[in-house]
Amino acid sequence: MNLHFNQSLAKNYTSKAQIIRVLSEGWVKENGYCPSCNEQPLNEFTNNRPVADFYCENCHEQYELKSKKAKLSNVVNDGAYKTMIERINSKDNPSFFFLTYSKEYSVNNFLIIPKHFFTPNIIVKRKPLSVTAKRAGWVGCNIDLRQVPESGKVFLVKNQQVIPRENVTQQFQKTLFLRKQSMASRGWTLDVWQCIDRLDVSFSLNQVYAFANELQLKHPENNHVKDKIRQQLQVLRDKGIIEFISRGHYRKLY
Repeated sequence: MNLHFNQSLAKNYTSKAQIIRVLSEGWVKENGYCPSCNEQPLNEFTNNRPVADFYCENCHEQYELKSKKAKLSNVVNDGAYKTMIERINSKDNPSFFFLTYSKEYSVNNFLIIPKHFFTPNIIVKRKPLSVTAKRAGWVGCNIDLRQVPESGKVFLVKNQQVIPRENVTQQFQKTLFLRKQSMASRGWTLDVWQCIDRLDVSFSLNQVYAFANELQLKHPENNHVKDKIRQQLQVLRDKGIIEFISRGHYRKLY
């Protein structure tokens, strides 16, 4: 995998935004592959398609690319809020590639967050544009990556080091069980999973219970939060994300 952008692709462009779009999309087309099935190359959608940029002809996964210079932020700017919510609630919502690059136009990090880690909670509505703006009233959104468990961030390149493909595909495939859940059930699984991320490798049930108030705020309609915590720990145990050690004690497997 060549980590350098092919700068000749942008020789006919003057807009900085267009240059980055052409260079980053060109790099993914040349070097990227499908983390789900390992197929290469990825195909490009036609321009101006809402949300998605690439798709895999083999398994039909769709991907949207977000590129940024320097470090990846916890909060990523995106497009129209309504469009994003509609797509992540649809059956063909895309997974997201996030690419960071250096001032020398080389890739620092390239990761995917699979679509099953996206719930409406991580899409934050921005304030409407002012009445004096060219698109007055338009409502954009941000993607809050802090709401995604660490296992949902699958690196293909990390700190300029290329990750072996088999590792990428294995990590991607391990979380596919989330796609079989309803949006509500998935939200609970991801919220409890995120709480576990904040604990040591070995942890206790009581430590997870300590997040009960926080989870109650996220799920005000549920009056049995501790029951849901135990239920989700069992789900994560059955899917090989954590393991049961002894009564009330667990260990992470990721």
